Amino acid sequence: MHAGQPVWWLQLLAMGALAWLLQSCRYSAHADGACSTDSAPNWRLGALWGWLFTTAWLVGSFGWTYVAMHTFGGLPSVLAALAVLALAGLLALYYAAICGLFVALALVNRAFAAIVFAALWVLAELARGIWLTGFGWGAAGYSHVDGPLAAYAPWLGLYGLCALAAWLAMSAAQLAQSDQPWRQRALILTAVLGLLALPALLPAAAGGAQSSGRLSVTLLQGNIPQNEKFEPGSGVPLALQWYGEQLSSSASALVVAPETAIPLLPQQLPPGYWGALQQRFASGEQAAFIGVPLGNAHEGYTNSVVGLKPGQSKPWRYDKHHLVPFGEFIPPMFKWFTAMMNIPLGDFNRGAPKQAPFEWQGQRLSLNICVEDLYSEELGLQFGDPAQAPTIFVNVSNLAWFGQGLAMDQHLQIARLRALEFARPFVLATNTGLTAIVDHRGRVTHTLARNTRGVLVGQVEGRNGVTAYGWWVSRYGLWPLWLLALSLVALATRSRLRKRQCQTDRSC
Repeated sequence: MHAGQPVWWLQLLAMGALAWLLQSCRYSAHADGACSTDSAPNWRLGALWGWLFTTAWLVGSFGWTYVAMHTFGGLPSVLAALAVLALAGLLALYYAAICGLFVALALVNRAFAAIVFAALWVLAELARGIWLTGFGWGAAGYSHVDGPLAAYAPWLGLYGLCALAAWLAMSAAQLAQSDQPWRQRALILTAVLGLLALPALLPAAAGGAQSSGRLSVTLLQGNIPQNEKFEPGSGVPLALQWYGEQLSSSASALVVAPETAIPLLPQQLPPGYWGALQQRFASGEQAAFIGVPLGNAHEGYTNSVVGLKPGQSKPWRYDKHHLVPFGEFIPPMFKWFTAMMNIPLGDFNRGAPKQAPFEWQGQRLSLNICVEDLYSEELGLQFGDPAQAPTIFVNVSNLAWFGQGLAMDQHLQIARLRALEFARPFVLATNTGLTAIVDHRGRVTHTLARNTRGVLVGQVEGRNGVTAYGWWVSRYGLWPLWLLALSLVALATRSRLRKRQCQTDRSC
């Protein structure tokens, strides 16, 4: 990323360098540096290159987690740094495995080799983004929100973009090789140019083409310092006063307060405070989303958003489903780790995977909290019935945990890609930034300056219709990608085993 913005060609250049290194590992080198075609592929070196590349990439992607653990969690600096490095190194093992396997396959057909590399890469991205609660932050596809591959997002989704980026990187590495026959170079170059040109022939919207009307929104950014947010003598009274005033004075059809804007349980609030908020939106033509923890010691707690609007028998609520390890739930055998940090409300109950949208003024508003917008396959569950599909996504978050790093910019890029995948506008209300409105084409139309206390007022246009990606991911999840990638790898493995058998038996 450059100045917080993704640079698609730089991502391809970096991955292309890795691809070139892997190509050089396909055969072992002699002491004089010359390669021999009859020597075994150096898969161990390929795995090492993959691990080093990915570890550096991931540390750069989410190194800001150090701030949450050390500055606000109280974990000693050395342990916090080691925790970041350990997480990146562990996740990098997925990529080490696929890079080692790619080298070991030693595919002779280079066009097929590029396709297999893309399949292997997307398997690693899928594993990182789904297994063990999943943490796909910084996936390769997010670099292409503004690049030529962005047009494929409503068709293939994030992981499809990851596969295309890997294929382009390996194809570029093959073109750079001096031993490439000119006919193969011409074929690869034609395929690359075709991939880049194809979006011009695709339908402009691929779904989401019908407007569902416009909605005026007010987004609140309290900028409550994280080290004061849950302190009863500073951050708590400031939040109650400022958010209370803004919720009362807003004139928009919808006002949105961010994640845990109200940092206390409703039963812990000053007498009359919660009742006054409910009364404020019990009549008229305005509604509100308010981030607030809910629950009790007996039933457990939830990280929630309460929706208030006229005519309700009881408040609408959304409970966060995809919880963050260590911050919102404690994985088995890690009590000792969280005990070393001072993070409040660290063990929540999960909400349901699919929760009913909030219907207001002709719009169906779908909530997600903090990093939940990272999981497009979970958001996609809501698109099975086009008549009930969301028209607007609303994300509330508190990224103050991560200081002044790139987390805010990266979170906005995630929302932009989700907007492209589903052809839906995305509204983001945050504590410290970036509070913004993103239209259904992934363009940022309104934004507030980060790390300031302010109010963002704007119009958002909801959309109907379902993209190709929304259609298939709502029915089959990510299984089509898993199956296609695994089938290609299985085909390549079978080809390699047959070749080895032929060499052993001298029968081919």
